[in-house]
Amino acid sequence: MIVRPKPNLIGILFSLKGSIAKRIALRSLLVTLLASVIVLVETLHPAYFSKVNATPFTLLGLSLSIFMSFRNNACYDRWWEGRKQMGQLIIEVRSLIRETLIIKDSAERAPLLRELCGFAHGLIARLRVEDEAAAAQPWVTEVIDERHPNITDSVLQGIGARCSSLAESGRISEWRYTQLETRLVSLSQVQAACERIKSTPLPYPYTLLLHRTIYLFCILLPFAMAEPLGWLTPIFTAIVSYTFFGLDEIGDDLEDPFGFDENDLPCSAIVRTLEREVLAALGQTELPPPLAPVEYVLS
Repeated sequence: MIVRPKPNLIGILFSLKGSIAKRIALRSLLVTLLASVIVLVETLHPAYFSKVNATPFTLLGLSLSIFMSFRNNACYDRWWEGRKQMGQLIIEVRSLIRETLIIKDSAERAPLLRELCGFAHGLIARLRVEDEAAAAQPWVTEVIDERHPNITDSVLQGIGARCSSLAESGRISEWRYTQLETRLVSLSQVQAACERIKSTPLPYPYTLLLHRTIYLFCILLPFAMAEPLGWLTPIFTAIVSYTFFGLDEIGDDLEDPFGFDENDLPCSAIVRTLEREVLAALGQTELPPPLAPVEYVLS
């Protein structure tokens, strides 16, 4: 995620960090070169373009803009829903830290809280298609069975088993156990919601139709602008292609908010926050430092 002060005019014009300009530069350049060729042909053979009407392109551009706004809103909803679930993860872990204060024996409380960090690390690794077991194992007491189809959930099951054992032995009351179990259910809901976002992309025909229409519009637009605008056509074509290709690329970024792209959620920083709070609750004073943005990017 990009974390930087609001840029001034120079920053707006020349900032590349977090911009999609680098990723769409080739496409925009090719469309601009095509526009230049079309203008050259129009200059040499003006009769070819005398009957081209710009009205259909105006209507198509308006419809395309509305269609893109719907897609980008849907993609942003996924990004924002992912951020809300990460926030809910922090809330539930903090609540569990507070509710486990009833457990006076640090030898019993420490593994329970550390495994919460194991759950968080496993969840992020699962969403980023990384090794869940390797991410969670440093925080889990028992050896993780890598054959388990959902290692992150198995860590949560282990926490539930610890809470159940404490209730059965009478070290915590049934009411307290119910409270802890409610928090674990909420953590399971967070995992399920994040998995839903990760495993359910926008319908492919919906995205494919938009991609095709954008390319067709940007390729055909110079034919309508060549006769009235002349050599200004490549400039306006570059601006239009930058806008449409850029919005399309931003939508692709936001569709999967858990990855490593510059505009994705800072999942590693969120998990580091949980680590620090869990370790502080266990009485440790030497805490890992919070993650800071590197060249304005917080991972």
